[in-house]
Amino acid sequence: MQLVINTRGSYLKKSGQCFLVRNDENVFEVAADRVDSILITTSATITTDAIEFAVSKNIDIIFLNQFGDPYGRVWHSKLGSITRIRRKQLEAEKNSVGFRYARDWISIKIGNQIDFLKDLKKNRPESRDYLDQSIEKLQNIRESLSSMTGSLEIKRGSIMGYEAMASQVYFSAISEIMPEQWKFKGRSRDPAHDAFNCLLNYGYGMLYSQVERACIIAGLDPYIGFLHTDNYNKKSFVFDIIELFRVYVDRTVVGIFARKQVSPDLFDAVPGGLFLNQEGKKVLISAINEMFEKEILYHGRKVKIRNTIPMECHRVANQLIKPECTE
Repeated sequence: MQLVINTRGSYLKKSGQCFLVRNDENVFEVAADRVDSILITTSATITTDAIEFAVSKNIDIIFLNQFGDPYGRVWHSKLGSITRIRRKQLEAEKNSVGFRYARDWISIKIGNQIDFLKDLKKNRPESRDYLDQSIEKLQNIRESLSSMTGSLEIKRGSIMGYEAMASQVYFSAISEIMPEQWKFKGRSRDPAHDAFNCLLNYGYGMLYSQVERACIIAGLDPYIGFLHTDNYNKKSFVFDIIELFRVYVDRTVVGIFARKQVSPDLFDAVPGGLFLNQEGKKVLISAINEMFEKEILYHGRKVKIRNTIPMECHRVANQLIKPECTE
């Protein structure tokens, strides 16, 4: 599970083999063996004993800003797995292996978007025609992308162009099925311009922390990306892998609106947009954690969604070091 510290002024310390959390509302303990990571989303105090305990248990501590973006992480200093994986990862970025990964990951992402729109169509007869048109557009984009050949150096921009076109179609369709009060115009970030993007951005931030952790444990270098360029201090590979899992956050956020759990008092205004306040974070974090616990079919096995992330990263790492994984 992910232990989330979401109440301003909370205090986190070690208590035996547990983490003890104290705030103005309550005091509770969580056994360390149940915790995968600790997410701190607001002003809080954490003792050095708790930090040392977390590191000894291979539990990372992630800090998110008000927009849901991770800005810091406490993690042990040991490298995950073997150096050979990172060498192969660097080689793959320069050859056809990296191209195939980049192309296929975006193709899978678009496939996930198509499946979600098909599910939305089932109970929304008034939007069926619009959703059908959107699904057809996404299928055409995916077919064009899947047939692409070449190298990352030449085709990176084209792959990202297809991804951008698909996202525009997809989010326009999502907006179409939203209640009038909550419709939005495309994606917006830091800050979000509307409630939907505000929730989505924060959810992606929580997902990002899970993906980064999975990459590190699998021995993959978060900074050596295939699709996303490796700008200074940018964890490009995390942005690559996260594309496979964004749809789970999308489904969760749309579900919150469908259940009428969203109200204007979950958001605070900031210059240029909105951010989630404490009550808004409670609603979203609860829904995200519930989503992570759901089981899906992954390579023929029923697996919790949260566990598919490290499993996929390990799968990629193992493929990279196979002898046949060369240009």
